[in-house]
Amino acid sequence: MKVRALLLGLVAVGLSTTAAAADPIVIKFSHVVAQDTPKGKAADKFKELAEKYTAGAVKVEVYPNSTLYKDKEEMEALQLGAVQMLAPSLAKFGPLGVREFEVFDLPFIFDSYEDLHKVTYGQVGQQLFSKLEPKGIKGLAYWDNGFKSFSANSPIKKPEDLKGKKMRIQSSKVLEEQMRELKALPQVMAFSEVYQALQTGVVDGTENPISNLYTQKMHEVQKHLAITDHGYLGYAVITNKKFWDGLPANVRTSLEKAMKESTEYANKIAKDENDQSLEMVKKSGKTEVTQLSKDERLAFKKALVPVHKKMESRIGAELIESIYKETGFDPAKL
Repeated sequence: MKVRALLLGLVAVGLSTTAAAADPIVIKFSHVVAQDTPKGKAADKFKELAEKYTAGAVKVEVYPNSTLYKDKEEMEALQLGAVQMLAPSLAKFGPLGVREFEVFDLPFIFDSYEDLHKVTYGQVGQQLFSKLEPKGIKGLAYWDNGFKSFSANSPIKKPEDLKGKKMRIQSSKVLEEQMRELKALPQVMAFSEVYQALQTGVVDGTENPISNLYTQKMHEVQKHLAITDHGYLGYAVITNKKFWDGLPANVRTSLEKAMKESTEYANKIAKDENDQSLEMVKKSGKTEVTQLSKDERLAFKKALVPVHKKMESRIGAELIESIYKETGFDPAKL
């Protein structure tokens, strides 16, 4: 009798295991850039590692290039549980009501990846993530894309060269102020619409890490690119908090391991991808690339650092100071 009960129990376990294998937990991972960008490659790496470390208990479906949701739709879709994972740019949290993330948009607040990682891998980065939880969002990691440079259809060598230009930006009050400081005209626009807007003259220029500029073919419709490295563009990999908290503990642990390794991969390739994309832009012959001298870049820095002070009331003076402390930056020494 005991043997029969044991056999029945083993059959039941076998059936439940089969059912689990046949019906994995699906994570829809939506993003708005091309598959061959640092973010696109990192999302695919997470899929590979997540499925490997959970032994197939999780299936990750990656939807690149706005194929599932566009910029303006994806955050609401995550909060509603229609998609489980996103990697939006950090500027996206301002419109959500978490203005502190706009600190990453401040021009020239980071001078190097080393300075940046003191924040994104450290305590300040985690404190920022905790502010998303009341919105039903769990922050998992920060992924680099790179440092942004200005492009337009006329030469850019000094801040005054952008005066009066219609410049596309993401939705961010900080980026609006940045453009106004240059006496440019900020134009908020979804990433997927930028190429056509540049092509038709709806906007005159934009700011991007070079990998985004190249993979979206923006260099084909921009005659000039100045390597200013004036601002950082990064992403927060986020998930629906209710979904994440509801995962079996062993699955969550495996996914955390996959995310940690994907983040190391993402941040390792980001600079290489931008360097390679810059070479491809130069080779295309469609865009004239200007490498600013130290003094020319300093002129942009002096023109734009006043944005930090203007944004204190929005972002928080204490947060800005905590980043200065981490990186050693002192605006008074400019």
